[in-house]
Amino acid sequence: MDTGTDGDVDVCVVGAGPVGLTLAIGLHRLGLRVRIVDKAPAAKHEARALVLWARAREALDSLGVGELLRRHGVELDAVTIHARDRYLGELTTGWALSAHARPLDIEQHDVERLLRGELARLGTRVEWNAEVTDLKVHEDRAEFTLRHGDGRIESATTPWIVDCDGTAGVVRDRLGIPFEGRRRTGLQVVQGNARPTRPLGERPGRGRIFLAPHRSLLVFPLPGGGFRFFCFRDDPDPTPTAAPTVEELRDLVADTTRMPGLRLDTTEPLRLNRALFSDRVAARLRQGRGLLAGDAAHAWAPVGGPGVNVGILGAHNLAWKLAAVHRGQAGEGLLDTYCDEQRRMAVRYIREMRFDFMELPLPPLGHRAFTATVPGALARRGFPRRLDLRPSDLLRHHRGRAPSWHHAGRHHRSGPRAGDRMPDVRVAIGDDRVAGEPVVRLHTLLAYERWTLVLRAERAAPGVLAALRAACARSPVPVLVLPVTPRDGIEAGRLGHPGDLWLVRPDGYVGLVAPLARIALLRDHLAALAP
Repeated sequence: MDTGTDGDVDVCVVGAGPVGLTLAIGLHRLGLRVRIVDKAPAAKHEARALVLWARAREALDSLGVGELLRRHGVELDAVTIHARDRYLGELTTGWALSAHARPLDIEQHDVERLLRGELARLGTRVEWNAEVTDLKVHEDRAEFTLRHGDGRIESATTPWIVDCDGTAGVVRDRLGIPFEGRRRTGLQVVQGNARPTRPLGERPGRGRIFLAPHRSLLVFPLPGGGFRFFCFRDDPDPTPTAAPTVEELRDLVADTTRMPGLRLDTTEPLRLNRALFSDRVAARLRQGRGLLAGDAAHAWAPVGGPGVNVGILGAHNLAWKLAAVHRGQAGEGLLDTYCDEQRRMAVRYIREMRFDFMELPLPPLGHRAFTATVPGALARRGFPRRLDLRPSDLLRHHRGRAPSWHHAGRHHRSGPRAGDRMPDVRVAIGDDRVAGEPVVRLHTLLAYERWTLVLRAERAAPGVLAALRAACARSPVPVLVLPVTPRDGIEAGRLGHPGDLWLVRPDGYVGLVAPLARIALLRDHLAALAP
């Protein structure tokens, strides 16, 4: 038996999917030493998740991989909606006020390949064929056992261990955390990559949704050509778990689209998948030195495609908090805020997705009633924008929970609240009326390695700046004071009242909103982070 030595790594990440890789990259960016292991013999190449939404794209961009992923995907700019062969309308995307407003179609195995490459560039490679078989957590460390593919057994120790290994991993079981929920009945997903023999709209960036009784079919373009066919269908026989045949997928597609002569030429290699689901959330996401993320923490049916996105956002939330605690910059209570925020987000998704009738299979009467409302809804002013924003996650927030403090003045009703994502307004650094600074997106001025204190440059008198910098200098975490000038009145309104300050967390959410005149609130908020 091999024995690992203390101090080799700071965090062991279990599971090399998108969530584990995102977490490992985030920790690396913050200077922690990471080990990442996976029980699989090699990377998977299956038809799995396909879409990255705006907020997850922003998170990945802050880790330095946003442009890399964009180059290997295709941005979806419109989706046409049909009731079988009847056209109901079109949903356009890109309404979100973000540099990553459009959803990005990119295969999950390509996301994993690109993230593995970035992680290797940072100095860490995935250890395949390494399965965690036992785990014990202590007050100051986690001890675990690995079984390697060659039969070698390794005993190792790490300050922290994070389970990103899916719904059935050993880590959550050894931590004694219940996985609460139940199997989703009446729903299965049959999906695969294929090229149809009849045109389904070959324009790049255009997808289609076909609605029919007992099923809905999503057809999204693939970066390499062809389409991903997702068929959400009823579950008449829940016993089959094997991948569907090409014929089964073809018959579902042909019947749903009412194209009886349709044939599918599958891609090489063949990628077909069938999935049954449970809606489950871990009772808690932390037990001492062990934490849960991704499908190990929460899992549900991929209605709306949020699963991998919510997992990536969770990893983005966790990495900076874990790094701050490990470095002694913050108390362990900061890790509990990750658990609270991420668990609340998962519970909300499970509740909301039960009303996603655009994708959930409906009985004939429900199908007729719903499809009758679609054309009028799409023609209604503002509805396409709301429908586009809902899956983007840009409106998701962490209000009302530590470490979010909202103390804006009584009449300051515009701008973000504490717990909201900081809006990506167009600003100049300092006062552009004097310095002629170029206008940039605010998110390009934020950084994952620090907090950012944003204020209006017109209120940044020398005395105010000196007081703010003095308060931040005593902070246990690094803070950059950033005076900015909004490009115009519209952007100024989105930023908020000029008399306020906004303390932005490393993950882009607002930690504090307070009047500039009450700098003591800033000092108290930063002091509350200290261990």
